[in-house]
Order: sequence, then structure tokens, then C-alpha cells
Amino acid sequence: MTLSTRPDVAALVTLAAAALVTALVVPLVRRLGLRWGLTDAPDPRKQHTTPMVRLGGIGIVAGFALALGLIWGLDGFGSLPPEKDRLIWTTLAGALCYFAIGLSDDLFALPPLPRLAGQVAVAIAVWSQGVRIGSIELPFSGLGQAEPLLVLPAGLSLLATVIWLVGITNAINWLDGLDGLAAGVSGIAAVGLLSVSYSLDQPAAGLLAAALAGACLGFLRHNFNPARIFMGDGGSYFLGFALAAISIVGPAKGITSVSLLLPLLILSLPLADMSAVIMGRVSAGHSPFYPDRRHLHHRLLRAGFSHRRTVVLIYAFTQWLAALALVRANAENRFLWLALATAVLIGVVIGCRRSLNREQQAGDGG
Repeated sequence: MTLSTRPDVAALVTLAAAALVTALVVPLVRRLGLRWGLTDAPDPRKQHTTPMVRLGGIGIVAGFALALGLIWGLDGFGSLPPEKDRLIWTTLAGALCYFAIGLSDDLFALPPLPRLAGQVAVAIAVWSQGVRIGSIELPFSGLGQAEPLLVLPAGLSLLATVIWLVGITNAINWLDGLDGLAAGVSGIAAVGLLSVSYSLDQPAAGLLAAALAGACLGFLRHNFNPARIFMGDGGSYFLGFALAAISIVGPAKGITSVSLLLPLLILSLPLADMSAVIMGRVSAGHSPFYPDRRHLHHRLLRAGFSHRRTVVLIYAFTQWLAALALVRANAENRFLWLALATAVLIGVVIGCRRSLNREQQAGDGG
């Protein structure tokens, strides 16, 4: 028996290996960053009050890549068709390119437009290699009939793919405003994509998602509040692109066909937050890249929620959305997972609200 015949075991091995490698590499990166003075200084927009190393993305990439190398060596991917093999390697290459763009910004503070141009160029390159939205299965159909398929011409396919890859990447990047927030949401989304990929018989993409989930878990060991290191733009760009690309090559019934409803559900929170922030900035007469405190996590903090409760609340909502995606994908035990996710969400909301009320009452009493 090989791991290719036991995709569940292969996914667990991949996740565990990525978590372990990331957890071990990140402290080394932190020590080197402190020694070389590669830190992020505090300012009024940020939550930290002391300089922090923001190169944790190196650990995430190391965990992801080494875990995939291990599972590849153990024949976890099995024998892939040439076109699927190309998609896997293209996804990894594109994620590494996005990491390089973000790392360059971490080290040299690049302006927004060159970063955006680099993201678009890489998105075009991976589209040319087959990581693309070629057709969309519309989320409605007659009972017992196949879902209608909207086939996109090359120009629209390129436009949709670029918007998808660049949009999700920047949504995750903009979510990275609180300790553990981007890593936790990305990890939950990766677990959702892992489950959906296996439900749709896409084990290769599932292994990519497992490696991503493990890397996020290992990084959270050092990044959850109070954080000892930040992932930086290199880490958030890598996570965002990987999630976006896996959602194309994974939850698909063909090489160029994808039901966008599944990844849209899983990633709807960061996408909605990014859209609201952009509209708010533009309506105020500012550039979409204008720095401010309009993000959802900033609003929750202003409403009185603590740093940790804000992060946990967003986690709970993200895992509920992932459970909805499992229902849409007809995953096994999908309604059980949705019920559990709903119970977790309700419990977290009630717990956060009660804690907030107690703090407000204590403040009034004082």
C-alpha cells in the first residue's frame, strides 16, 4: 500500500509535516531578523508597540514546500496526468513568485503600483500554463439536470483569472492587521478547500491545501496574540495566491472548469472586507491603497472587542462559511459539520458578547 491509495493518510502526513517544519523554522527566522535589524516599526495604524520581525513568511514557504517534497517522495501524489502535474507545479511556482514580490516589499518598501504590476504579470503567466477560470458552472439548474456551463472566451478567461488571483491575494494581505488573523483565516479556508477537493475527487489539489493548512497552523504557534513574529507581505501574498490558485485547480470537474461558488463561500469574508474598504476609500476621495482603519477587525476593536476576541470571532464566521461550502459540495456528513460549525459560531458570538458586556459594566462601575 502506498500513500497514493490512502489520500486521507497522505493529507494528514502533509499537514503534520508542514506544521512541524514551519514551527521549527520560524524561530530561526525571527532570531536572524532581530540580529540583522529587519523589523517592522510601530505606528498609529498598527497594533504592535515594539519593533517586530516581519519575515515569518519564509517559515510558511519552507513548511509548505518541504512538506510537498516529502509527500512527493513518498508517492503521495501517485501518477498524475501530465496536464494535472503541470497545474500543481505552476501553482507552486506562482505562489513562490508572489512570495518574492511580497518579500521585496518587506525588505525595500516597494510602492503599491509596482507590486500590483508584478502580481498581474505572474497571474498572466500562470494563466498561460493552464491555471485559469475557463468556464463557470452557474449555481442554478433544473431538478435532476446538469448545471449550465458558461464557457469563457480567452480574453474573459484571462481577465477573470487575473482578478481572482490578484483579488484574493490582496484580500488576505489586507486581512493581516491583527496577530494570528490572516494565518488563522487562511488555515481555516485551506482546510475547507482540502475537504471540498477530496469531495470532488481532486486529491492532488487536496494535498496542496493540506500543506497550506499545516503551514498556517505551525505559524500560528508563534503568531497568535501576543505575536512574536509577523508573516509580512511575503507570507500574506504567498497564502493569498496559494488559496486562490488551489480553489481553481482543486474544486473543479475539469481542467478549466470551476464552480466559483465554493471558494467564494470559503473566502467571502476577506473578499467582502476588501470590497467595503475599497469603496469606502474611493467614496472619500482617496486611493484604494490609502492606509486607514476601515477594515472589519478595526471596526470590531472600536466596538470594544479585545484583540483575541476579534480574531476568534472572525475565525468562527470563517469556519461556518467553510461548512456551507461543504454542504454545497455534497461532502460526506456535510450537515453534521454545518450543525457543529453553527453551534461554534453561536457559542463564540454569545461568549464574546457576554465578555464585552461584563467589561462595559465593570468600566461603568469603576
